[in-house]
Amino acid sequence: MKDTKYKTSIFRLEHFNAAHQLNVPDWDEKKNRAVFGKCNNANFHGHNYELEVKLTGFVDPQTGFVMDTKELSDIINKEIIERFDHKNLNLDVEEFKNLNPTAENIAIVIYNLLRKNIDTKNELKIKLYETPRNYVEYPA
Repeated sequence: MKDTKYKTSIFRLEHFNAAHQLNVPDWDEKKNRAVFGKCNNANFHGHNYELEVKLTGFVDPQTGFVMDTKELSDIINKEIIERFDHKNLNLDVEEFKNLNPTAENIAIVIYNLLRKNIDTKNELKIKLYETPRNYVEYPA
């Protein structure tokens, strides 16, 4: 095969557990509770996040890969799993020191951490499941 004319997508599924609190420091407790409900719990709450990473690109004619999935797995583990798993996102993860760790913001942070490690010739999309019924895609 000399040339692949069609784009192909590969996927990697990962899992991490993390706690967080949704809170806007400039708001009073009443407004935070009204907007975020139980997610504003002062003692935090946790989720079992499921992360789907999708890469789309052309198959390399020599390797047969869009990207080696082992290499992709290693990048996800280094940049995301080691950083987020069994952590309090508000307290332990630098990216959320001044950023509300909503599912939307977590997905954007994950995208940005991965994007800098993945060749820009490949399209990258993140799907982050906060619960089996609630998930975010970035970019949309």
